[in-house]
Amino acid sequence: MNPPAGSRIVVGMSGGVDSSVAAALLKDQGYDVIGVMLRLWSDSNTENRCCAPDAQLEARRIAGQLDIPFYVIDAQDAFYQAVVQPFIDGYAGGITPNPCLNCNRQIRWKFLRSRAKALGAEYISTGHYARIKISKNGSYQLLKNPDPDKDQSYFLHVLTQDDLSWTVFPLADLSKPEVRQLARDYGLAVADRPDSQDLCFVGQDNYRGFLREVDPSILKPGSIVDLDGVVLGEHQGLAEFTIGQRKGLGIAGPEPYYVIEKDIANNALIIGFKNKLGRMSFNAEDVNWISGESPTDPFNANIRIRYKSKAVPGKITPHGNNLAHIELTESLPDITPGQAAVFYQDQICLGGGIIQRKAL
Repeated sequence: MNPPAGSRIVVGMSGGVDSSVAAALLKDQGYDVIGVMLRLWSDSNTENRCCAPDAQLEARRIAGQLDIPFYVIDAQDAFYQAVVQPFIDGYAGGITPNPCLNCNRQIRWKFLRSRAKALGAEYISTGHYARIKISKNGSYQLLKNPDPDKDQSYFLHVLTQDDLSWTVFPLADLSKPEVRQLARDYGLAVADRPDSQDLCFVGQDNYRGFLREVDPSILKPGSIVDLDGVVLGEHQGLAEFTIGQRKGLGIAGPEPYYVIEKDIANNALIIGFKNKLGRMSFNAEDVNWISGESPTDPFNANIRIRYKSKAVPGKITPHGNNLAHIELTESLPDITPGQAAVFYQDQICLGGGIIQRKAL
C-alpha cells in the first residue's frame, strides 16, 4: 500500500536495521518522514532494550543522517499497563503469555498512532516484515512476507481494518539480507547490528528472574506428578515450565518425561511420556478477524500455534464472543495456553486468537 505522495509518516524507530531502513526508504520515496522512539517501561535494575541509551543514540544518529525530525516519547505507563502487567498476571494464572501481541495492539499501533496524529501525520510505519494489500472488495488484507524466516504476520494478526488503513510496511517484500544490504547502500551504521531476540523489558535476566523480582508468589514450589497423580518430585514454580517442555524436569524414568499440563488449583506440574503429549483440538478466545467480520460457517485453514512453528491444516469453527474451536489434522505436542493460534489461507493472514487453558 502506497500513501499519497508527500504524506507525513511517523516511523517507529528502535535504532535497529529494520526500522532504520524503513525510514530511509520512505524518505527516499519523497514522504514527509518523522522518526519516533517510544520510551518503554523497564524495572529499576535494567534498561528496556527497545529504547536503551545506545538504541536512542543510534536512532537519533540515523534520523540526523536522513535529515528527518526525531522524537523520544514517554510511553512507560501505557506500556506497563498494556504489556507488563498482563504478562505478570498471565503467568500467575498459569498460562504462557505472549507480550508482543499486546505491545503491537496497544503500544505500537494505538499509542503510537495517537502521538502521530498530534504530529500531524496521516500514517505510521514500522520495520515489520509483512505486506498489506487492498482486496477487490476494498478491504485491507494482511499478507505474509515472502521470507519465511522473517515473516512477522503472526505477531500482527491483532490488527484491524482501521489499523491497516493507515499503516505502511516499507519492508513488505524484502528479506533480511536485502534489508542489511540496503542499509549498507544507504551508508547506515546499523547495517550489521544484531537482532534483539529476548523480551525487551526483562533486562539481562530471563523472565523467571523477572517474575521472582516483581512477584515471588508466582514461583512457589509444588509437586511434580504423573498422569495417575503419583508424586515424582518437586518444582520451584509452575511459571518455569511450558507445555511440551522436556528439559529441566530433573525426573528420571524409563523414557524422557514431558510437561503435559499445569494444575493451577493444586500448584502441581503434570508430566508424562511422549505418547501422552499433544492434542488435535483446542479453543481460542479474544479472536480478531482482520476482515472485521467473523465467518459464519466452519472453514478450513492453516493454523500456526507458535511464531516459528509450522502451519498445520485444520478446521476452524467460529463462535460468538470472539471465540473459535480449532480441530487440527495432526496432533501437536506444544499447544500452549496463552500463546496465539493464527489462521492462514495461502499467503493471507485471516486473524487469530489466544489458546485457552485446557480444563483439568
